[in-house]
Amino acid sequence: MTRRFTGWHMTAILVAFFGVVIAVNATMATFATTTFGGVVVENSYVASQHYDRWLAEARAQDKAGWRAVPSAAGGRLAVALTQRGAAAPDVALTATARHPLGRLPDRTLTLHWDAAGGRYLADQPLPRGRWLIEIIGARGNERLRFEDEVRM
Repeated sequence: MTRRFTGWHMTAILVAFFGVVIAVNATMATFATTTFGGVVVENSYVASQHYDRWLAEARAQDKAGWRAVPSAAGGRLAVALTQRGAAAPDVALTATARHPLGRLPDRTLTLHWDAAGGRYLADQPLPRGRWLIEIIGARGNERLRFEDEVRM
């Protein structure tokens, strides 16, 4: 013997269906708003006005033979900075470490020359994880800028 399909059955099916749809949408919206913010630059129009200058500066930096290789050294950021293959211990370096998903606040690090290791070391450790590193250097009237990623 089969039971009759009533309006209450249809109501339960519709409530269950839309309840699942709403729950999935709410979950996805929560994930979307609590992870990557989607901001690469604060103002894309202003960034576009500087784009050609940034490219020219990068070409000049490459032509001068500058290279920076960041790595992790005991929980701290280490940077091997060279110009035409030779170590460059006389550059004032700072770095900004950004967590790619924005879960941890940005950190500004000052790097000091470590003569024993032949590299620059950060003044404070970074938490474990993946970090996007922007390295800014200055020597005389030369300005250097590098971006890379490092895992701690």
